[in-house]
Amino acid sequence: MKKILTVFATFLFISTFVNADEISLKPYQKGDWSAILNLANGKPMAVHFWGVTCAPCVKEMPQWSKFLLSDKDAKVVFIQVDDVSPEMIRKMLRQANLGNANNYYITSSLDERLRYEIDPKWRGETPITIFIDKVGKKETTVGSVNFQSVKAWFKKNS
Repeated sequence: MKKILTVFATFLFISTFVNADEISLKPYQKGDWSAILNLANGKPMAVHFWGVTCAPCVKEMPQWSKFLLSDKDAKVVFIQVDDVSPEMIRKMLRQANLGNANNYYITSSLDERLRYEIDPKWRGETPITIFIDKVGKKETTVGSVNFQSVKAWFKKNS
């Protein structure tokens, strides 16, 4: 019995690390905004900036997952902005069922130079979502989004 428990405990320990690696996190740093915009490839896209320590973000992330399940063609990029460990980011993404999403994390502080590159008017508040249509026109929503409006925006711009 002791041997079975040891094998089971070892399996749980290993599976914890395997599951942590399933969630891909790409680094985001100054100069990467144009590469993010190129991901749109002429299609509408939303870029959602969020933080692990942001209460409205924690509440909203599972709703993004539901939205993506209902609209599989929607392009959404998630960029985590808090100075936290990748393990904390992965944990939240796993809890929100966003492990398979297009996930990035900011590798340095969210300073004014980084924000200015993205949106000169952005002061660093989260959540913030930037909607980019087919021709590159941007619409910004500061705070939590209304997912009926998000769905309508993608439908109108597809």
